[in-house]
Amino acid sequence: MALRTLLRFMIAAALLSAFGTSCTLAQNAPAAASPKQTAPKAKKKPAAAKPAAPAVPELEPKAIEILKAASDKLMTAHAVSFTAVESFESLSRHGDPLVYANRYEATLRRPDRLKVITTGDGPVSEFYYDGKAMMAYDPALDLVAISQAPPTIDAMLESAYHKAGVYFPFTDLIVADPYKDLAPSLQIAYYVGQSKIVGDTTTDIIVLGGSGVFMQVWIGAEDKLPRLVHAVYLDDPAQLRHNLMLSNWQLEPSVSEDSFSSAKAGNAKRMEFAHPHPETAPAQPAPAAKAPTKPKSAPAKPQ
Repeated sequence: MALRTLLRFMIAAALLSAFGTSCTLAQNAPAAASPKQTAPKAKKKPAAAKPAAPAVPELEPKAIEILKAASDKLMTAHAVSFTAVESFESLSRHGDPLVYANRYEATLRRPDRLKVITTGDGPVSEFYYDGKAMMAYDPALDLVAISQAPPTIDAMLESAYHKAGVYFPFTDLIVADPYKDLAPSLQIAYYVGQSKIVGDTTTDIIVLGGSGVFMQVWIGAEDKLPRLVHAVYLDDPAQLRHNLMLSNWQLEPSVSEDSFSSAKAGNAKRMEFAHPHPETAPAQPAPAAKAPTKPKSAPAKPQ
């Protein structure tokens, strides 16, 4: 805030200085030339400035190499499980940010199985997808929503987001090809250095930017697995911060078929999937649409 104030002061001072100089020059200018005087030759108009060339994406090869390696590690694993702890800021009634957190236990089997158990500062919820249907279950209320779903994880995530606002903060990590999903929007990618703190291992730190999101990502130097993502949405006036810590990675775990359904949830009271904000719900996607990126402004949490 101090830096912004200083910059505004400097700009204002520069404008006042320029304005004052212009006034002084006008006051000291000679009287208009008489008819007998020779009029000064008109100066040539300066050539019109050429339009600035569009900004070239700043994609550092080393950062792209690290990002691709992490993507390849995830996309080639047939089965994956991990723990994700999300913390994010939301404005309080006083205008200062509060921090909320959620914990996700995720298990997937490509191309068409996913289970996510969510706990945290909000209500517990369970989500199941078995390649044919998706199921969202609220154990506290014993309510379940069940709907037919597309035959792949990517298409199901897209459908769940548009139909019911269902979104997981690690969506970009579990699609079929994470790098392919992120690459079209990348405008910035560079290498920062290494850390030996995050995830109790050595990580490579890269910065990624594009589509209004600025991210700092810690990726295991040896295992190539993401360990921490710090993100800011640039069109958010409050510049609220979002963090995602990833741990307990297991590649190719043994996962039974019944892990991706729940008899208890299936017997709960039924309700329809519905978008929490129907007035701003996105239009239904085409069947082949790619997985969504995170909404730029998350729904407000209760204070």
